[in-house]
Amino acid sequence: MRRIGLAVVLALRLTLSSLVGEAQQTGKVYRIGVLSNAPPTTPEVSRNWEAFRQGLHERGWVEGQNIVIEARYAEGRLERFLSLAAELVSLKPDLIVAVPGSWAGHAAKQATRTIPIVFMYGFDPVGEGLVASLARPGGNITGLTFIVGNQIVGKQLELLKEAVPTVSRVAALVEVLSGPGISRETQAAAQVLAVKLQVLEVRSPNELEGAFAAMTRERVGGLLVLPHSLSFVHARRIADLAAKSRLPAVYPFRESAEAGGLMAYAASAPDMFRRAATFVDKILKGAKPAELPVEQPTKFELVINLKTAKALGLTIPQSLLVRADAIIQ
Repeated sequence: MRRIGLAVVLALRLTLSSLVGEAQQTGKVYRIGVLSNAPPTTPEVSRNWEAFRQGLHERGWVEGQNIVIEARYAEGRLERFLSLAAELVSLKPDLIVAVPGSWAGHAAKQATRTIPIVFMYGFDPVGEGLVASLARPGGNITGLTFIVGNQIVGKQLELLKEAVPTVSRVAALVEVLSGPGISRETQAAAQVLAVKLQVLEVRSPNELEGAFAAMTRERVGGLLVLPHSLSFVHARRIADLAAKSRLPAVYPFRESAEAGGLMAYAASAPDMFRRAATFVDKILKGAKPAELPVEQPTKFELVINLKTAKALGLTIPQSLLVRADAIIQ
């Protein structure tokens, strides 16, 4: 009987110890740092971060209860990412979410080798040295990539040709410092479509006006914008320059079409932000970023801006309109 009593006491102690441990864990408030370009002051950006918060909420994380979010925004000034990353690290967050990966992700990684980092819109994370590989990122960073950019560029070119059947010369805007360049697959697609690509490389936002001036001199009939940090951060500026140059353009981000671009064929941003919440959930529960494979986009959207089409004097074919996920009037 004494042995049974002792066993019962020990079992009760273990159970109580476990319950206390769980209560302590539940009572912890985790700090999430956000390092991003644009603050949620527009409907497009707000929608994305709402999807992120919703994804967290679905997994039991509620801001003000068990998580606190500290956000810092570069607001188009890419040089600020390094100082903002250092500022976030000084707050000792449990995790940092970085958008876009090619700039914010690198800045966060440079600022800390220990705090876990989840990036979104990593345009070529392996090529840029952000992670060792997609399957096993290594280090303290993982996230979601746009590395399928080279695979969808051919599709974007097809859509542009369908919208503007007469186009025969297309400028391809490429950022030298990040993102995929023009692949052999894209060049092959251009040949099949009887389109000649005029590749224009830029290294900074200061070179955008010069690139569009070159497009005018070369008399191109359309514009293909490749996915990279510059086209993500300066989506509205590029859309404005395309409108000024009266160039029908296809973009890799929905935000570009919403900012006035003609068309976008892009990974769904809200879906990407919602999936990022899964990474945050796993890491806060003990998973190591080094062992969480980088994910590629699985959901894509075709967005057409009819207001821009009208301004350009274009009539978008019905065959294209019926395939659109969203039409901006």
